[in-house]
Amino acid sequence: MSDRDPVHVLHPEEAWGFLRSHEFGRLAFHLVGEVHIVPINYAVDGERLVFMTAEGSKLFGVTANPDVAFEVDEVAEERATSVICRGRTRTLEGQAAYVVERLPVRPWVDTPKSIVVAIEVDEISGRRFDLTRPWMRDLPTG
Repeated sequence: MSDRDPVHVLHPEEAWGFLRSHEFGRLAFHLVGEVHIVPINYAVDGERLVFMTAEGSKLFGVTANPDVAFEVDEVAEERATSVICRGRTRTLEGQAAYVVERLPVRPWVDTPKSIVVAIEVDEISGRRFDLTRPWMRDLPTG
């Protein structure tokens, strides 16, 4: 057994860098007494996250209760990374909504999404894990 810790805490700057290098994550929000998790594509704007949506349960949930959590994960070979943000949503309207014109955030699915929402991040944490996955050695190759 190694004395080396396989769990590495990311500095907030590293966590933001990780978020900037990705564009797809999961948004957790409250809706009528339940927690919902949905995939969204997003962009980083300073120290907030921006996404586009349409009328529906996601918009209703983040408007009725703006406390949300957001997570992005990546698993690659011998390493996994996870970044979690907690914050509050705010619908951007008028001039503020034009932020999407300078960000790489566009709907991935060809459905109309014209409402711009920002997650004002209050807390960010990240971890990087050195994976051993010993069961992978037992898989047949071919």
